Amino acid sequence: MGIDVDTFLRDLARELRPRTDELTDAVLREISPDVPWVWEYEDTAIVASAAVSQHVTAALDINEYSLDAASAAVPPADIETARVLARHGVPLNDFLRAFRLGHASFHRIVGEEVYRLAADNGLASEALITLNAQSFTYMNRVAEEAVAAYQEERDRWLQRRLVVVNEASRRVGATLDITRTAQELADVGTEYLADLVTVDLLDALLPGRATRPATGRLVVRRIAQRSALDDCPDSAFPLGQAHTFPEGSEPGRALATGQPIRYSITAAQVPQWMAQSTVQREALRTFGVHSMLLVPLWAHGRPLGLVQFFRHRTTAAFDEEELLLAQEIASRAAIHLDNAKRYTRERDTALTLQRSLLPEPVAEQCAVGTASRYLPAESGVGGDWYDVIPLSGARVALVVGDVVGRGLHACATMGRLRTAVRTLADIDLMPDELLTHLDDVVIRLQREETRGSDEMSATCLYAVYDPVSRLCSVASAGHPLPALVSPATVGTGAAAREVVFPELPIGPPLGLGGLPFETAQFEVTEGSLLVLYTDGLIESLVRDVDAGLALLADVLARAPASLEETCDALLSALLPTSPADDVALLVARTRTLDAGLVATWDLPSDPAVVATAREHASDSLAAWGLEELDFATQLMVSELVTNAIRYGKDPVQLRMIFQSTLMCEVADGSSTAPHLRRARVYDEGGRGLLLVAQLAERWGTRHGHEGKVIWAEQALPGSPRV
Repeated sequence: MGIDVDTFLRDLARELRPRTDELTDAVLREISPDVPWVWEYEDTAIVASAAVSQHVTAALDINEYSLDAASAAVPPADIETARVLARHGVPLNDFLRAFRLGHASFHRIVGEEVYRLAADNGLASEALITLNAQSFTYMNRVAEEAVAAYQEERDRWLQRRLVVVNEASRRVGATLDITRTAQELADVGTEYLADLVTVDLLDALLPGRATRPATGRLVVRRIAQRSALDDCPDSAFPLGQAHTFPEGSEPGRALATGQPIRYSITAAQVPQWMAQSTVQREALRTFGVHSMLLVPLWAHGRPLGLVQFFRHRTTAAFDEEELLLAQEIASRAAIHLDNAKRYTRERDTALTLQRSLLPEPVAEQCAVGTASRYLPAESGVGGDWYDVIPLSGARVALVVGDVVGRGLHACATMGRLRTAVRTLADIDLMPDELLTHLDDVVIRLQREETRGSDEMSATCLYAVYDPVSRLCSVASAGHPLPALVSPATVGTGAAAREVVFPELPIGPPLGLGGLPFETAQFEVTEGSLLVLYTDGLIESLVRDVDAGLALLADVLARAPASLEETCDALLSALLPTSPADDVALLVARTRTLDAGLVATWDLPSDPAVVATAREHASDSLAAWGLEELDFATQLMVSELVTNAIRYGKDPVQLRMIFQSTLMCEVADGSSTAPHLRRARVYDEGGRGLLLVAQLAERWGTRHGHEGKVIWAEQALPGSPRV
């Protein structure tokens, strides 16, 4: 009677038991050409070999001890193999293919042994049928648990990847600063992925560099780096150093093509681009840097730089899954870096435009001494501005304004409004009239706006100080009112100074239209400080306007004598950090003209008084030592007084002011403006103003609420004519 199948399989298992390692090696050699990725990583190769060995042992156990294949224990190495492959991002189909190939290979080898040891073909056929049934049952059981382990590990890895990506999204690009964003990328990469991270950016993209890269190889600059160990060797290039990658090197290829590279390093072959010196090369070998990722930073189809991730503390090399994670982090960072680059470039352009539109250091004024500051906001240059405009009659206009918005558009709008204010100031309008015309300008700009927005708005404060009368005339279009600091204790040390905010009417912001503005006047003591500012100085996220005004008053109460130091003290106290809004600040100390340099006469409305007016003017010129101007001045006084009596109304007044120029002013009660015209040959009149215009450096008309003033200005002897 022949041997039964169970007995044969038991004997077969005992026969093959001593050859377990040989069978394992045979299976591995057979399947390795079809699944090379199993041996790509050191840990997958180890667990895959253990899994095959445990499969061989389990198959022998089932037959030697007559175990039920459906309830046989799943080899632990199989579960670990599934987890490791899941962590490395090996697709599930590839894992199952390797699993099936291993079983098929082992089944074929065992089949050969069956035919070698079986007494006849019938026994061999029955044994193979039994082995097939066992193999399918066992394979299904193992595959089911392995797939479950794979999915579990895959879900865990994806969750970790999501956590890392979310953390990178939260921490990288929190600001629009290129260097800080690059360092944030290096920090996140070191904490979650690598042992050393370096970030190189194209030199041409950095602030202050050329806008176009040089021809040939791309020049990069080391912007940020981070090591997990304090004593880790430094990267090949120190922070801030510009360099290029060798032609044909892996970093150069990754940067140029935009394709990431996973690179392995051996202790015997450290590439030249990683170590620029023997010391660095030996340090890299000592620390065992063995794996790296080269991930290009690209945005909008253009290269920005390169991130390098190094690993040395663990033996596991970077895998494809980690390369994908590094790519995702880098791609998000690249968008932030590109935004930061664009913002920095626009901010620099806007700041340059802003600086060019703000007034140059103001020439010495007889009416006020001034100091000013402009600070751009951390988030972008805005439309704040200030200005100091000399006016007729030794007066001066102090202006501060704020255009709503940020960037180049706000700067350009600011420039247009500043030009409009200067043009309107040139015709000597009252502050409320000037703001009314400026309101019309903003409304026209709104209508002409091509950007699809009707939100253009601005505020403006316009103040005129007269050093003769010491009157300050102010009108506000939605702008904070100035601070007035009493001169009695200015610059006297620790004594308190009186600081008030005059209660003046505030009109609507510019651009609303149809609403009136109002001019208010108050007298200013000589030596007082007028402090004009934009709301960025007093408003912040940590305090309201009232608290800001209180702090402003407190600083001004202890302000130093120097106007420059006063500006610095205000900015230091109210803006300890970068401002959230841009700030314009203008501080003016008022002066009063010496009474001996101003001569005023009230004249009756009688043509006979013209001769008397000429005599008054001549006497004043003699007292001031300006006899050289006597002839021209008498002619101008004669013409201006004659016009006021003939065409104006009472009261008529002649005033002469001797400062850096000689000013003659004739006021009358009529608001009718004179017209300069060229008289014909036989005309008896019409030549007066033409004569004045020929003799004067400048002349013009300014209107008050009642009447007008015609003024003419002459250069002093020895002064260059403009």
